[in-house]
Amino acid sequence: MNDSPRAVIAATGLHTPEHALSNAELVTAYNAFAERFNAANAEAIAAGELEALTPSSSEFIEKASGIKSRFVVEKSGILDPDRMVPHIPERSNDELSVLAEMAVKAAQEAIARWGKPVSEIGAVICAASNMQRPYPAMAIEVQQALGIEAFAFDMNVACSSATFGLKTAADFIGSGSVKAVLMVNPEICSAHLNFRDRDSHFIFGDVATAVIVEAADQATGGWDILGTRLKTVFSNNIRNNFGFLNRAARDDVTAIADGPRPDGITDKLFVQQGRKVFKDVVPMVSEMIVDHARDLAIDPTALKRLWLHQANINMNEMIGKRVLGREPAPGENVIILDDYANTSSAGSIIAFHLHNEGFAPGDTGLICSFGAGYSAGSVFVRKRA
Repeated sequence: MNDSPRAVIAATGLHTPEHALSNAELVTAYNAFAERFNAANAEAIAAGELEALTPSSSEFIEKASGIKSRFVVEKSGILDPDRMVPHIPERSNDELSVLAEMAVKAAQEAIARWGKPVSEIGAVICAASNMQRPYPAMAIEVQQALGIEAFAFDMNVACSSATFGLKTAADFIGSGSVKAVLMVNPEICSAHLNFRDRDSHFIFGDVATAVIVEAADQATGGWDILGTRLKTVFSNNIRNNFGFLNRAARDDVTAIADGPRPDGITDKLFVQQGRKVFKDVVPMVSEMIVDHARDLAIDPTALKRLWLHQANINMNEMIGKRVLGREPAPGENVIILDDYANTSSAGSIIAFHLHNEGFAPGDTGLICSFGAGYSAGSVFVRKRA
């Protein structure tokens, strides 16, 4: 650490949508679709021209991911086999957008826990995987809704957006340019998920989190940020190709890629090669954490708690074991994806928000993300007196 003002995680907030969606509900909808697909294409399947869709099951989902349920902003459209996309009506330009609304709710909880006026916030960062529009920035809309006089901007590093946002906030404070930063992570992952793909229809949930990062010399309590580190390595193994250039690439400019279509274009939604991701990311992230800990003179085996990105229970368990050098004891490697599923950038923040109790001053922990890009971020924190 240098002599610059140290940054502190002063408060966090969480907004959970009201609609819970179980594995059993998802499986019922997917299997109804798969049965119709197989029946409609029976001749092509029999001729070997198409592959029959394999049924899903709750047991398959839980074994593959550890996920049991998730929260979504709307569930009826997802569970309709003829649609399998959430119903999220478009709002007028004069209304608060749905992504900003979720971010504001999480931010309001963080601000209430912080107990200070928003006039002390000097920057707002919206760090998330999928912004609902290119501009105006979601962060500026959140800033306006909360009555914050500051500057604001969006950033997207997929599932690592929150840790990249934490580093950015800490760097702003370290430079002395601001005294407090609000970072929000609204994630409506259900809108970019292909619910007709057996291998991924269960992965994501919707949520929003918020973090207030403050200068140590004005913070009361909270968590010292001991060090931050970021890493990116390009990979096509997790991808979403939906964007404004899609329109320019097609002969039929009225067509948009809003889901699986007869022409087979599905990569405008979330796609991944899960086994390759596991093989690549687990060692990359484990080594990054251990190396970062060594450079900070922190013993990784002595960390009290790990708040990892909530992508897949098998990945989390393997990374936890490699970092701690043993099987994690219950509660050391926090898992919340059984209830929330993968919530992209928000996952590690949810874990931290819900499970940071039992720390004595001086105890250390790790907030870590990893995901598409590949991207990864590690943030070591220490409980303050």
